[in-house]
Amino acid sequence: MIIVMVGPTAVGKSSLAIDVAEQLIRAERPAEIVNSDSMVVYQGMDIGTAKPTPAERRGVPHHLIDVLDISTTATVADFQQMARTVITSCLAAGSTPILTGGSFLYVRAIIDAFSFPGTDPAVRAGLEDELSAVGAPAMHARLAARDPAAASAILPSNGRRIVRALEVIMITGQPYGGSLPSHEYALPGVVQVGLDAPRDWLDERIERRVHLMWEAGFVDEVRRLEARGLRDARTARVAIGYRQVLEFLAGEITEAEAIRRTIVLTRRFSRKQGGWYRRDDRVHWLDARTATATDVITLADQAAQ
Repeated sequence: MIIVMVGPTAVGKSSLAIDVAEQLIRAERPAEIVNSDSMVVYQGMDIGTAKPTPAERRGVPHHLIDVLDISTTATVADFQQMARTVITSCLAAGSTPILTGGSFLYVRAIIDAFSFPGTDPAVRAGLEDELSAVGAPAMHARLAARDPAAASAILPSNGRRIVRALEVIMITGQPYGGSLPSHEYALPGVVQVGLDAPRDWLDERIERRVHLMWEAGFVDEVRRLEARGLRDARTARVAIGYRQVLEFLAGEITEAEAIRRTIVLTRRFSRKQGGWYRRDDRVHWLDARTATATDVITLADQAAQ
């Protein structure tokens, strides 16, 4: 069995996944956490990604955390291969993989039948030059005109994914949405458990999380990463929060505005995540406010039968 914990940002997936792993291990059912968040893989991106600290991991084995330098551009295809290799290894060892993390596309790429269209260096280079010249929002508008469905699934600030979508459209002549995975599992024994809660509850948690990030030294974390090349890191620099702090450090916005934008963008992203996962009727939903590890294990065992 493969347990996949899904749901919007700040709903509590990571901590509950660790609770589930601990309970399984106590029942002599080995379990391990496999990260599916596209930013938690980067070394040093800790506070802004809400990465579980070593103490918070409570001795539960974790995979795909701190495995890449921020200068690395990790594609969905790269992540798919890494995650599937880890999951296969866990299953072969008799351990239950618990996949958790906030990246909808990455989760789908790992668990579903998903092949990747090729790439064209010349087309990609031209789009990246255009991105640098006009910015992500303008490119997003262009994508919306070509493929509204794809644009609705990509944040206007995510230049890297916008460029990839436009590249696929230009290469294939087909909508980018047509290359997204169907609801067909590519791995054995997958059970998706979703956590959700009322919007006002999540909004409050997001605001509290962002303020706690600042109190924990988020600005200093970004300063350290900036010294290591974060501004030139094609993937890492676009993460919500990190981009806003970089703008603050460059004097482009105030610190208060960086906090406000991080809250607004995180809430917006959380809403999109919830919408994406709600469209997958294979997900078994629990109320995040009351769900326990026992609830998740019971549900997963029943669904796997």
